[in-house]
Amino acid sequence: MAAEDAGRGADLVVRLADAAATEELGALLARTLPEAGRCRAVLFFGELGAGKTTLIRGLVAALPGGAAAEVSSPSFNLCNLYPTEPEVAHFDLYRLEGMCADESLLEALDGDGAFGTGAGRPPLVLVEWAERLAPDCAPEHGLEVHLSPDGAGRRARLCAVGDAALWLAALFRAADRSGGRLDIQSIKD
Repeated sequence: MAAEDAGRGADLVVRLADAAATEELGALLARTLPEAGRCRAVLFFGELGAGKTTLIRGLVAALPGGAAAEVSSPSFNLCNLYPTEPEVAHFDLYRLEGMCADESLLEALDGDGAFGTGAGRPPLVLVEWAERLAPDCAPEHGLEVHLSPDGAGRRARLCAVGDAALWLAALFRAADRSGGRLDIQSIKD
């Protein structure tokens, strides 16, 4: 196993034909969240326009309270909090290239229940432009979502770190039952 794969449980590759399929993958992440164990962080990687915010929009909309959330990329204010259950802290690190992460992000990634406005429970932390996060700041239990162009659509590679392997397995089962809307290309244990 390569050094960069240490601690990973599984990878899942999904072909996303369009924005609707990207939002559906987000919705599946929300529906399978109870299987996430200690995983409370999803790190999104990809070029500008790769579909990070679209996927997050689908995830947040599928959570209880998501209808009240106006999901947009928090590029200028760095963090948006959404009134969902669980609460979502949506970070965007686009403007932080070469800079240290904000203390609130480090606190959220650390699973500190004091972050956000919830009742002492850690929020679900979604981080766009996670490639700009220092490697030593990455959570012990997290899901990485790498988005890239694939013809007219997108390719999503989901990589589990720590307990996120349980979440990824639940996601695979749910995607397999989704009626073919998501094109699962491969899974690696």
